[in-house]
Amino acid sequence: MERFPSRRSDAAGLAHRSAPAGRPRRTSNATAEPATAIAYRIRPADPHAHLFEIELRIAHPDPAGQQLALPAWIPGSYMIREFARHVVSISADSGGRELRVRKLDKHSWQVRRCDGPLTVRYRVYAWDLSVRAAHLDASHGFFNGTSVFLRVLGQERQPCDVLIEPPEGPAYAGWQVATTLPEAGAPRHGFGRYRAADYDELIDHPVEMGRFTLASFEAGGAVHEIAITGRHDTDVDRLRRDLAQVCREQIKLFEPRSQRAPVKRYLFQVMAVGDGYGGLEHRASTALICGRNDLPYRGMREAPDGYRTFLGLASHEYFHTWNVKRIKPQAFADYDLRQENYTELLWVFEGFTSYYDDLMLVRAGVITRDEYLKALASTVSGVLRGPGRALQSVAESSFDAWIKYYRQDENSPNAIVSYYTKGSLVALCLDLTLRAQSGGKASLDDVMRLMWQRYGREFFTQRRGLGEDEFPALLREATGIALDAQIKRWAYGSGDLPLAKLLAGTGVALTMKPAESGNASLGARVQTREQQLVIATAYQGQAAQRAGLSAGDTLLAVDGLRVDERTLKTLLARRRAGDKLRIHAFRRDELIECELTLDAAPATEATLKIEGRLNAGKRRLLDDWLGKEKPKPSFSRTGAARPRPDPAPA
Repeated sequence: MERFPSRRSDAAGLAHRSAPAGRPRRTSNATAEPATAIAYRIRPADPHAHLFEIELRIAHPDPAGQQLALPAWIPGSYMIREFARHVVSISADSGGRELRVRKLDKHSWQVRRCDGPLTVRYRVYAWDLSVRAAHLDASHGFFNGTSVFLRVLGQERQPCDVLIEPPEGPAYAGWQVATTLPEAGAPRHGFGRYRAADYDELIDHPVEMGRFTLASFEAGGAVHEIAITGRHDTDVDRLRRDLAQVCREQIKLFEPRSQRAPVKRYLFQVMAVGDGYGGLEHRASTALICGRNDLPYRGMREAPDGYRTFLGLASHEYFHTWNVKRIKPQAFADYDLRQENYTELLWVFEGFTSYYDDLMLVRAGVITRDEYLKALASTVSGVLRGPGRALQSVAESSFDAWIKYYRQDENSPNAIVSYYTKGSLVALCLDLTLRAQSGGKASLDDVMRLMWQRYGREFFTQRRGLGEDEFPALLREATGIALDAQIKRWAYGSGDLPLAKLLAGTGVALTMKPAESGNASLGARVQTREQQLVIATAYQGQAAQRAGLSAGDTLLAVDGLRVDERTLKTLLARRRAGDKLRIHAFRRDELIECELTLDAAPATEATLKIEGRLNAGKRRLLDDWLGKEKPKPSFSRTGAARPRPDPAPA
């Protein structure tokens, strides 16, 4: 396994390289005094204890006593995380005189008034291996600014200097830094000084440090880098080639004339682990976590479904470079990092992004049309299996993300719908409707481009976002077509979507069949936990719930015979709706017995297939939607599509 390949380049001028031997060299001004009024110094103080040490210097503190705070959440992950709980110590001084630091609430402090520059020192425990927080051990370090950089209240618009230092000791020789924070003396990929225009920018460039594989490619006039941390045997050439095609396709969508990226440099930070999935977007980078076996390997002719899943995740987060990081709901134009920021529009920002992520893969030619339709069918099936879709709209799901979507329990499938997955199907319906009504002259692409022109291009200077009620009018302006009624019904209502009718207009047939192998359904989702068959969810109003079974019950026997997942599946295949079963189960430590009447298995398994013969009109709409059919990629996939989790942070 060659984790750190030697430097080489190809005819396109793209390169992948390894960390150099020895400690990274600092430039002469890397440790010079900061030129800003707010300066941070961060170093891995004790990797084995997972502790980052941070020093914050404030040149002009509030004379009444400087207040400091850590964010309660990280943009892109809509749940209160309370990062301040990981601060293990904090102290302050001015001119060598120690000052009292008083805790005000769960995530803020106040330092006693002082006349001169203020220095605050604190340590943060970093042992959250995810894309949203901080993690440190002897193999690498990673942090989001929201986890480690105290906010200087009243001075959030001030420029910030950051001195990133390596851990001490020969074991860490050769460590590098991967971040898109602008260098202010630090060498590229090296330790040293970086600078952000303000606190908002400071926390929008995560930092990875350690030994990692680096690769790069050009797209839209911007250098795109991939930094892979963790043990892996990735075919870097294959990965960068596929990602380059996807990035270029997205750039072309938003900037069809100039085909210029909205950034000068972009970074894919990839953490390869045994089993993991998640991503979090930033203004010029994304943090990704994936199973190492989901990355391509040398000599891989076929593409396992895990690799397509990874490409879809990377595509999703890259699309956020426009949609969410620059095109924002007005509620996110200026984040309030102390508390929840409510909007009903996550179905536009996360749902539309979930629609375009796989669509960009097929338009770029890295997956085939059949593979795209298989993935789309999996999304349709997942939405239709959830009874909660009949109770909650995607607009309500967006608003309640803080307390419901990110805090799911055993009843969540009965009560909520995903603004990611159903939101992507709303986008599909809007797109196909626009294409059908305009004869292919208008599409959702036009809407995305208008949002980019109006809200995104100049966001960081104008701070203007999409208002809660502005989307229908914007769609009319972009396309000349009014879909106000459809938006109200599809996004603000809880009915099912007219997917079959709209897909048929492009020559794609949607068929539904029961997911179960027979005609009968238990009305529950079951899982094997510690070699026991447990009900994970008893679906609302269905057979298991009517019989008195609940989530958490352990199934012991059916009709006097012990059951596991295999035998239960076999049993259901031999029964029909209306048949009765005698169930024995444990609820906690109490034995319960009930009679269950089986339901008919619902038709929730979707299949999508292009019709054998298409007329000229359908063929044109299909080509405009999915892109002109390209030669088959150099790899092919076999087998059924694996349902892809929502691209929420891991």
